[in-house]
Amino acid sequence: MTDRYEGSFFGRRKGKPLSPSRTKVMDEKLPVLSLDLEAPAPADLKELFKADVDSVSLEVGFGGGEHLLHRARENPTTGFIGVEPFVTSLAKVVNTVVEEGIPNIRLYGDDAINVLDWLPEGSIDLAYQLYPDPWPKKRHWKRRFINAQNLDRYARALKPGSEFRFASDIDTYVDWALRHLRDHPDFEWSAQTAADWKTPWSNWPSTRYEAKAFREGRLPRYLTFKRL
Repeated sequence: MTDRYEGSFFGRRKGKPLSPSRTKVMDEKLPVLSLDLEAPAPADLKELFKADVDSVSLEVGFGGGEHLLHRARENPTTGFIGVEPFVTSLAKVVNTVVEEGIPNIRLYGDDAINVLDWLPEGSIDLAYQLYPDPWPKKRHWKRRFINAQNLDRYARALKPGSEFRFASDIDTYVDWALRHLRDHPDFEWSAQTAADWKTPWSNWPSTRYEAKAFREGRLPRYLTFKRL
């Protein structure tokens, strides 16, 4: 059975209606923060940011935005591209970026495949995919974002020597991601000890999805792969 899937990799895109204030912020500020994929990507992605940045990271599916915002605050000289199709989550991050004046975040509110195909080759220094939709039913596994075709996309966008970081609390998805990434010729698992995949990365902020996993008795796993 093939794991290829060409449709949307996301489920619902809307939750509760946005408040009038969030709607106003989205209408006024999202167009400024959003990537314009109709225009060619700049050869140097650092040009996308108001801040003077020296590297660019990508987070696909930032959810509640806890990790994206934390990393951007912690690393003001790194530009962050955050992708999230869920409108409520996107609005939350837009509001925080505006309120705090965070200058090193750009956003995209649709399918991450569009961004990966738009990015210049070898332009990303670090990529995260944290707690993606696991599509737990086996008949839906082909809808998981991690597959051979999307790993080709990640490999093209990432610089040689950079890292791809993946986290999940769903055992079948951890196994799935590990198998696909270890089978891909452009990635190498960076684990050095048996405890590595149980240990979050440095200065890790817990997310709401991770907190839910712990409450429900599931153990998160943290996988790091080097782009060869």
